[in-house]
Amino acid sequence: MGSASIGVDVEFKLTWSKTLEDAAVADQTEVASLPEPTQDERSMAFLAHLLQVFAGFIAPLVIFCIKQDSRFVKFHALQSLIWQLCYMALFFGGFFLFFISIFATVLHSASGPHTSNGPPPVFFFFFPFFWLFAMLGWVANVVLGVMYGIKANRGEWAGYPIIGKWCLAKIAPGAPSPS
Repeated sequence: MGSASIGVDVEFKLTWSKTLEDAAVADQTEVASLPEPTQDERSMAFLAHLLQVFAGFIAPLVIFCIKQDSRFVKFHALQSLIWQLCYMALFFGGFFLFFISIFATVLHSASGPHTSNGPPPVFFFFFPFFWLFAMLGWVANVVLGVMYGIKANRGEWAGYPIIGKWCLAKIAPGAPSPS
């Protein structure tokens, strides 16, 4: 039974590997149909990704507005801009929930018997989660900025997960989905 299982496993892996290779070749030929970016375009796309780490949504917005003539730069700047707007919405949403929970605890404890002058217990419960959420978002921001900045500097039409396909459809209708 063990050798039959290994044979099926090897056959599955070979079939899956062949399918992945075929998909990669198809993606490479479709992406090759997109225009080759110039060095200036690659540098601006790189800056759109990298500067989002330091300047938030401002740098991708400025680059998106300045380089309207380049589909490559617009594609990468729009991805960075959308990511930053989503990141800001999540961050401020978490911030809002955190403060609502603090104020609700303070109001609730003010109506009951007064026991101590310490901070609300909800603060100690939610603060570590809020801090972890903010730090993980920051790490994701740095990783996406550096990783896709390097890909943009190589001239790749690489797209963020979920955001990339939508951006490419808006910037270059009829173009294949990015890798």
